[in-house]
Amino acid sequence: MNALPLALGVTALLTCLGIGLGLWYLLPRRFAGVGSVAAAYDRWTNDQLLERLWGEHIHLGYYGLPPRRRDFRQAKADFVEALAQWSGLDQLPPGSRVLDVGCGIGGSSRLLAQRYGFELLGVSISPGQISRAQALSDPTGPCRFAVMDALALDLPDHSFDAVWTVECAPHIADKQRFANELLRVLKPGGLLVAADWNQRDDRQRPFSGLESWVLEQLRVQWAHPAFSSIASFCANLQASGQPLQQLTTGDWSKETLPSWGDSVLEGLRRPGAVLGLGPRAVLKGLREVPTLLLMGWAFRRGLMQFGLFRVQLQSSTVSSVIG
Repeated sequence: MNALPLALGVTALLTCLGIGLGLWYLLPRRFAGVGSVAAAYDRWTNDQLLERLWGEHIHLGYYGLPPRRRDFRQAKADFVEALAQWSGLDQLPPGSRVLDVGCGIGGSSRLLAQRYGFELLGVSISPGQISRAQALSDPTGPCRFAVMDALALDLPDHSFDAVWTVECAPHIADKQRFANELLRVLKPGGLLVAADWNQRDDRQRPFSGLESWVLEQLRVQWAHPAFSSIASFCANLQASGQPLQQLTTGDWSKETLPSWGDSVLEGLRRPGAVLGLGPRAVLKGLREVPTLLLMGWAFRRGLMQFGLFRVQLQSSTVSSVIG
């Protein structure tokens, strides 16, 4: 076998990886207000790279415990149903009004509406995501979408039976205000279901120098101002001023862990999805690989945790009795 073509191929691959790593480190996407988050998601949506690779769900997948090998896109759909079952959202009657905060291109909203008969309103800070969500949804169906800031929801108090939010909080600077808004729009007795990337509670074990560097990269590469710990976001929910009947947490770090490797491997499984968008998409895809790998490392080491939050508000009857 002629060694020259192989050597050229390896050289080209290493060159691309080097360029991708250089772009990753030298051109971070730091959080600079809600506009920076909107712009980042507009770019990720408009070039269709993530949608071509991962389908209509941008969040992690659910693989069970112990994790079982499965198609990445199916694992993402499984995540929605597993979270609905864990939280009890699946027990709400058809026709319940559900708000999806940080809805992406509407994959979870459409699945929840189809599977459980809910009426969905999906909101995102990204006009590009909302435009794509509307394009992928039946305009006469049960899902509506709107551009909205999660810290200033243009919605009346006590107007939804449930609020659903997945992997949104890391992009929010003011965690307390975020918690306040999520609970403000819930009806008495309503249900909040949240799932997010959380950092380890460093009050029990301070971060090492390496861990601090990794967390900084995870923040600046994907426009994250800060990560909550599971405990700190619980404190935000409890300090919201809303009457909580129940607050339950969970940790799906192990159940979702294969997602990070699959996020990278999808580029090899579906090369046409990347190559079909041209050289720029290839470089952009390579640019995301270091962050994906760092996320996987952080979750394996316990530096990051995939936190679940279930909050049920007190009913008006209970509130009036207590008052």
